[in-house]
Amino acid sequence: MASPLHEAVELRLAAFDQRYTPLRRVLVDALAAAGRPLTVPEILDRVPDLPQSSAYRNVTALIEAGVARRVATDGDHWRVELAEELAGHHHHLVCEACGRVEDVEAPAALEAALGETARAIAAGQDFEVRDHRLDLVGLCAGCHAG
Repeated sequence: MASPLHEAVELRLAAFDQRYTPLRRVLVDALAAAGRPLTVPEILDRVPDLPQSSAYRNVTALIEAGVARRVATDGDHWRVELAEELAGHHHHLVCEACGRVEDVEAPAALEAALGETARAIAAGQDFEVRDHRLDLVGLCAGCHAG
């Protein structure tokens, strides 16, 4: 029996006439288990039998189908994580020294304040807010200690 995550991924891929191949399932499992956005080299470290060209090609297909999304960082490699609808709403801590990105959940009161502030800003611009993202940029524990 497939998990709800895998069922949702399969449906999203099918909507784009894409198959949910065993390789794509391995990629989704790696992203789900990571708990943070990963670079493709980090994915390859977790799944060493995966050919690099296949990893990039299939991660791109997952992004195009809305299964995954790129996470903006200042590092040398872009990062990818499961789409918010699949992984849950969260924000990021971004280390400006090493480029590591960690997922964090904001308290409910902060989420409410962020949503209200975003709507207030958007109303002045005749813009409809559908979502928000918050990245806190600084130094991770490893870089801060060093």
